[in-house]
Amino acid sequence: MIRFIAFFVVLAAPVTADTIVATRTIPARSIIGVDDVLLREVDVAGALSAPDLAIGQEARVALYAGRPIRAGDIGPPAVIERNQIITLVYQRNGVVISTEGRALDRAGPGDVIRVMNLTSRTTVSAQIDATGTAFVNR
Repeated sequence: MIRFIAFFVVLAAPVTADTIVATRTIPARSIIGVDDVLLREVDVAGALSAPDLAIGQEARVALYAGRPIRAGDIGPPAVIERNQIITLVYQRNGVVISTEGRALDRAGPGDVIRVMNLTSRTTVSAQIDATGTAFVNR
């Protein structure tokens, strides 16, 4: 009977995992460096577990010292600033239309933002690539 109880006590013990935490307060829009993160042995749902996932990324929100870093708190560094004039491209069935647009949001590669076509003044949603080009209907 004691073995049976000991078995369940061991199973009921909390499970810990490595979690990334900020070593200092990191302001939003800052690039995260090697010295900005460390591993702690705590289990936090949704927190990152490997430093490589955070290093080189940009903080989307302020990250506070000692608090876990979640995937939604960081992202690729922005390649487009708000109100920047960018290339807006529409591609479909071999047809390519390219024009200038104004970015209405700040964005990194892979982000979908609103872009105003400067010729027609219409606003479209476009996905940003690594070069800062906005693609409609990608």
